[in-house]
Parts: sequence; structure tokens; C-alpha cells
Amino acid sequence: MRRLGGGTHLVDRLVLLPDPRGRRGRRHSLVSVLLVAASAVLAGARSFRAIGQWAAAAPQHTLDRLGARAVSAFGVCLAPSTSTIRRVVGTVCPGGLADLTGADPAGTDTLAVDGKTVRGSRRGDTPAAHLLAAVTATGRTVTQVRVPDKTNEITCFAALLAQFDLEGVVVTADALHTQRAHARFLVEEKKAHYLLVVKANQPALHRTLRSLPWTQVTARHYQRGSGHGRRETRVTRTLTVTDLGLDFPYAVQASKITRYRTDLRTGLRTRQTVYALTDMTHQQASPQRTGELARSQWTIENRLHFVRDPAFAEDASKIRTGHGPANMATLRNLAINTLRDHGHTSIAAGLRHVSYEPFTRPLDLLSIP
Repeated sequence: MRRLGGGTHLVDRLVLLPDPRGRRGRRHSLVSVLLVAASAVLAGARSFRAIGQWAAAAPQHTLDRLGARAVSAFGVCLAPSTSTIRRVVGTVCPGGLADLTGADPAGTDTLAVDGKTVRGSRRGDTPAAHLLAAVTATGRTVTQVRVPDKTNEITCFAALLAQFDLEGVVVTADALHTQRAHARFLVEEKKAHYLLVVKANQPALHRTLRSLPWTQVTARHYQRGSGHGRRETRVTRTLTVTDLGLDFPYAVQASKITRYRTDLRTGLRTRQTVYALTDMTHQQASPQRTGELARSQWTIENRLHFVRDPAFAEDASKIRTGHGPANMATLRNLAINTLRDHGHTSIAAGLRHVSYEPFTRPLDLLSIP
């Protein structure tokens, strides 16, 4: 399902979702139930029960704005029950919901791809839901897909990005996605660029990159910083490899990125080296630019995965059945995107701010008329 442009209101986008319920016994519209769920999550709700409690406590003016079902000649609005919310969120198309509520990637410079396991969703022998997401450099989630059980993220990479216009965008991913098919897909079909990390899961390629004459490389960049109780220096070296017969599609430059870290409390020093490949030339990606692109891959960890758990207690969630885990994660992504769009750099602080007026601020932030 193709998502409309970022300027389209959420209500108009959700209308495009097919209703998974049968016509008989349908009392609440799909859009109104999803708007209730999205507003409640933005107000801090973490479970179906919490969403149901928020809906039951919502005043009439809030339910009216959400398009809740009106009964009697007085137009009294009825909130959907917890069971209705659970049924709708647990059965609506997860791919469609993620696409229609995600950020518009138009104009973004980079797009980071990475996955996260929702640990609390494991049920018996059924593994926990594993979600693959794409996030812009500004920390906005564009879309996500659930990785089918008994497979891995590799099989979902192309499907995640297929519908988006990525011409000129630099797509970054960790070593799992350093696949020749992925490189061809990005360059040939999406007209995008790539920066892919190479580790031991590609042993021959990794050995080749390690053996390059890095000590002779003069194109390098140093970046220093501190935070989280440590001081860090990153050294990025780049080398053109077009004449080296490297067995990787469209590879133009190789990079060696070495991170030197010092724990400010213990004084312990560590060093980590990673290698990367890109189809961009030295003019398109200098050592400084390459180092920045490598760091942008960590955005998805620092600004999405590490936010959803402490802010929404995602890994402790007991939502386990149907599409519930994936769709609740999508509603959390929507809440994070919305808070960032309105200037909240701290998601926890943003959720507290919304909670002070839980029945008006979520709707205002979501632009629900």
C-alpha cells in the first residue's frame, strides 16, 4: 500500500486502510478506533487495557473529535471498548498501518535500516516479533515490517524500501545487510547510494578489506567527542577500490573506521575497528562524510529502539497475539515522530507534557480536527 505524502492529514490516510472486520456487528469505524489508540499511546498508554481506560474516561468533546459512534437524538458519543480496540489493532494490516502513519522520506539525506526484537511478545514456542524499520537522519520512522518467523531481516530488506522514492538517498545498514543483492537493488532499482558495514559474516570480503594498505592512506578524518561517561576519538580512512577487483557490486570506496574509547570513570581504554563499502566516489563521500554516514546508522538504535523500551516499556509488553505487537510498535513510532515534529527532543519529557492534558494535547499534536 502506497503512503500518501507527509502533508496529508492522519485521518485522510487512515481511511485508505481496509477494515479486517466483517460487516455484521461492526459498531465503531476503523478510523475512529485507530485514532483512539493513537491518541491514547501519545498520552502514555502502554497496553490495550490502558488504551481502553483512556477511551472510557475521554470526555464527549474528545470522542466527537475522534469520530466515535454517536447514539440517541442527543448525539451522545460512545467510546470503543477494550475488546474492540484489541480486536482492531490486533487484526488491521500491519504493513499498511506502518506505511500510512510513517514519516515521509522525501528530502531526507540518509536512511538507516535495522531491526529490533519485541522481547515480551514471545508466546510459548512462538518466537518474539522481530521488526525491521527504516529511520531518517532526524530520527523519524518511515516504515517497518515484521520479519516472518523462521527467517531473518535479509528477506525483508527490499520489501521494506520498495515503494519509496530513494533517488540520491544514502541507505546505511549493519553487516547483516551487506549483501550483493541489496547493493544491486539500491543502485539499480532505487537509484540510491549505500554505505554497508563489513564484518566477519562476509569472511572473504572482510579479509580483503583488512589487507588493504591502510597505513599508506592519507585521506583520513579525526572526530572527537564525549558523552555517556566516556571520551571517544574516531578515525576514518577511505580508499578507492575500483581497480582492486573487489567482489562487491558498484563498490567504489572502502573505509576503515577505528573508534578509541576511554571510560572516564575507570580509565579503561578500548579500540574497535569496522570496515565499510560504498558506491560513492571520494568527491561524494570524503572521509569526514563517510564517518558521519557511519554514525547515522546508530541513529536508529539511539533514537528509536533505545527510546521505545524505556519510554513505553515495550520489552515488558504482554501483547503477543496476531498483529498486536507490530501495530502497537507502529503506534509508538507515530507518537515518537509526532513529538519530534513538535520540537520535543526528549520523548519521556514530551510524553509527560502530553499527559498533563491527556484528552486535548494528543489530538492537537496529531492534527485531528
